Amino acid sequence: MSMNRIQFQKGLSFPEFQSLYGTEEQCEAALEKTRWPDGYRCSRCQSTLHCVLHVRSRKTFQCGVCNQQTSLIAGTLFHSTKLPLTTWFLALYLVSQSKNSLSALSLKRQLGICYRTAWRIKHKLMEAMARREDRYTLEGRIEVDDAYLGGEHPEGKRGRGSENKIPFVAAVSTNEDGHPMYAKLSPVSGFTQEALESWGQAFLAPGSTVISDRLACFAALSVLALHLPEKTGGRKPKDLPQFHWVNTILGNLKSALSGTYHAFDFSKYARRYLSEFSYRFNRRFHLKGLPVRLLVACATTGPCPERWLRLETEH
Repeated sequence: MSMNRIQFQKGLSFPEFQSLYGTEEQCEAALEKTRWPDGYRCSRCQSTLHCVLHVRSRKTFQCGVCNQQTSLIAGTLFHSTKLPLTTWFLALYLVSQSKNSLSALSLKRQLGICYRTAWRIKHKLMEAMARREDRYTLEGRIEVDDAYLGGEHPEGKRGRGSENKIPFVAAVSTNEDGHPMYAKLSPVSGFTQEALESWGQAFLAPGSTVISDRLACFAALSVLALHLPEKTGGRKPKDLPQFHWVNTILGNLKSALSGTYHAFDFSKYARRYLSEFSYRFNRRFHLKGLPVRLLVACATTGPCPERWLRLETEH
């Protein structure tokens, strides 16, 4: 049996990580380079003339023209944090290099912080991943299926109408050789034609070919792409090769969630947990570079205070 090059690719080892980001100065330099690849530029007047101050141990840039001061972490995901950047960078490393991700409880133990702080870090990182995933669309041949997070409520409805189930669309694009390329896991308000049309407008590229079962809501995709509904007839996944990769991804998602998390609030946080999985899957060929990619996402994601993180998510 041949070796799977994705599974056995070389990642970023912990000694390598420590040599690159083991000190606060190294983390500051990396964040500064990520925010301003060509050097600091004032956001108000666009001047490059500046001096560097240290305000409350944080590196701060003061424009030499308009005197505006900008902290290194201001306007990023790290905005107003009291934690050292070494703690954040270690969290980036742990989350990006793990196979199935880490729970907030695991982060608490490995970072040596309280659970509430670990929860904030975890959800901020997932929000950064989700915003990056929202930027991309699927194209070419795309397998689509309906799926749910959660199980039946003990005293509620059963089946699709269960109050404890959050519907989401699972889709994966494949190349000409039939290999999976990119995945999209998106919560929707329900499996209606209006919801699927909105999903398609947001995440399907023009000229795509969509393969789905004959669930009525998928007919809405016909106006956006070439839609090829397939009759499944209650057959098992192994008997449906046209849905091989979307079924594989759903199986891997189930294993990742059940193996990492005991429970989470599906109605509030489904988008983030699903995006975390698709973010890692879509960058599976670049394991070693994932911490740097995630740092870029954090540097371009604005402040996410806890009160906002805990708000109910709109599907």
